[in-house]
Amino acid sequence: MGVVPSTRIGKIEFYESHLQAWATNAAAIGLDPAAVLAFQTLVTNARSAYLDAEMKREASKAATLTFHDDTDTMSKVGSALLSTIRAYADTTDNPGVYALAQIPAPATPGPVPPPGQPYELSVGLAATGALALRWKCDNPSGATGTVYEVQRRIGTGPFQFVEVAGERAFEDVTIPAGSSNIVYQITAVRGKARGPAAQFLVNFGVGGAASVTAIEDGEIKLAA
Repeated sequence: MGVVPSTRIGKIEFYESHLQAWATNAAAIGLDPAAVLAFQTLVTNARSAYLDAEMKREASKAATLTFHDDTDTMSKVGSALLSTIRAYADTTDNPGVYALAQIPAPATPGPVPPPGQPYELSVGLAATGALALRWKCDNPSGATGTVYEVQRRIGTGPFQFVEVAGERAFEDVTIPAGSSNIVYQITAVRGKARGPAAQFLVNFGVGGAASVTAIEDGEIKLAA
């Protein structure tokens, strides 16, 4: 372990605390008094430079805080002015306002894509004895009002409309007794826009247990 600290301020403090003893006992400890005096000037200069650096560092911190505060205030007022310009252009129905203000006019929103395709159907037995269905569906960002049209085919019969569900879940309370397999066709609908239909084969086993198989292009693709 060294005698002199490794930090700059530690070195200054070390030599400051030893200068008096070195100057008083210069000859007795083998030092030239003139060299000690000259060294004292170096220590004093180092202390002054440290104090000056600390003062400027604090001033820099204060200046940075002022800079941040001023730019935050500027941004808030600037945003309010931009909002006023856009509101004026909208209320006067005059797109030329944007050109005069030298800011871009808002982009014309494009049509919202159709709903997504349902996937990962899961089934379970509800407390009422109904078959509880849940599924996932990734719809476009910003789309609202999506509902789900549920159709059902029992055995080899035709698809029949069952329900329009307002969420990604539905309880089927009208399954005929003795049904061994059912195909559900679920379609996401938003207004006149319809997403791709998804079909799921539900097989009922021993004890009422059910398994789900996804159907793609009329073929069984994925078992769940």
